[in-house]
Amino acid sequence: MTDFDKARSLLKEFKGDSYLFGNGVLSGVGKVAASVGKKAALIFTQFPGVEGYVGKIKSSLSESGVKIIAEIKGAEANAPREDVFRIADELKKANPEVIISFGGGSTIDAVKAAEVLHTLGGKLDDYFGVGFVTEALNKGGRKLTPHIAIQTAASSGAHFTKYSNITDVATGQKKLIIDMAVTPQYAVFDYTVTYDAPPGLTCEGALDGIAHIIEVLYSAVGKPYYGKMEEIAKTGIKLVLDYLPAVLKKPRDVKAREALCLATDLGGYSIMIGGTNGAHLTSFSLVDILSHGRACTIMEPYYTVFFAPVIEGPLRLLGKIYKDAGLIKTDISKLKGLELSIAVAEAMFEFAKKIGFPTRLGDVKGFSQEHIRRALAAAKDPALRTKLQNMPVPLTADTVDEYMGPILEAARVGDLTIIKNV
Repeated sequence: MTDFDKARSLLKEFKGDSYLFGNGVLSGVGKVAASVGKKAALIFTQFPGVEGYVGKIKSSLSESGVKIIAEIKGAEANAPREDVFRIADELKKANPEVIISFGGGSTIDAVKAAEVLHTLGGKLDDYFGVGFVTEALNKGGRKLTPHIAIQTAASSGAHFTKYSNITDVATGQKKLIIDMAVTPQYAVFDYTVTYDAPPGLTCEGALDGIAHIIEVLYSAVGKPYYGKMEEIAKTGIKLVLDYLPAVLKKPRDVKAREALCLATDLGGYSIMIGGTNGAHLTSFSLVDILSHGRACTIMEPYYTVFFAPVIEGPLRLLGKIYKDAGLIKTDISKLKGLELSIAVAEAMFEFAKKIGFPTRLGDVKGFSQEHIRRALAAAKDPALRTKLQNMPVPLTADTVDEYMGPILEAARVGDLTIIKNV
């Protein structure tokens, strides 16, 4: 079985018939929508060429007897709170039977949160954290409007996950709604939409997918789903390492684009099995200077070294994957613990350099000590507690400064030896 066949098999296992994916699948959106409602609100992101894709969606809806009663502008990058409120207001006016979002993770996440406000009301902050949407729905005996999420970028996996990442632009801090209730009922991903994605977005999305897989793999040690995460990691990470450079050389390489779409979808599968942790947590405090994928890519090697004492199995697996990709030149068979983690971290640095990504925070324009202060403060926020708890080496609010502080300082200057292991 090829890596492509394995990836498709894993996704079919994960989503069954509720996920429509592959080349040219936009024509099937109408049939999916008609199964849940006849009056639709269509929310879409603006990007070059979007009109052609939206036209295909509209034609498919019309052919299936679904009427569009509202067209709503999607969200800006990082799903600002203001966009959530605007979309929620439009949904209240339209009161659709089905919601269709067409965009990257930011638009899809904003729509998830907006629908919560449309149906339940209240304050957005009431729902940050784990399970508060379901709690409110059960209390009021209500259900969210069915949501069909159509992905446009190989990146976040937002089209089929329980996460809604929302940013307070004023403070530069991102927070999460984590709730199965906000998971879109149906997901669609037409890979052809990604063919003209710019190099930066392509790299950021692919590395976000790797971050999802790696962080869940780390936190899966000793858990029943560790074997499944090994399967996903062997396939998903390899697809990115093998095919991202090919896409950068030939942007419309059909096979390479499919590889990235499959790999990042496996990242989405990962975060529905387990949770992300350190690198993602820190990335939420860097939204004003870095895209999410870049922030996670910078931080991943440093957290890898911090987790070294308890992730021997994942390190051996990653070491083999990175060595097979030519990113580790030395013999790592006899390395273990901290030494093995450093070899894997340096391989991550090598791949980042290969695609033109920075490897330390100090090289990022606009970075300052304020970002470290913000990241440490955010790690103590109860609304983000799950990220601390998901760490293979769990931290508490009382130990954040002692251990996360050196990780962030190491990432600032690019020195792995600064990291303090528990």
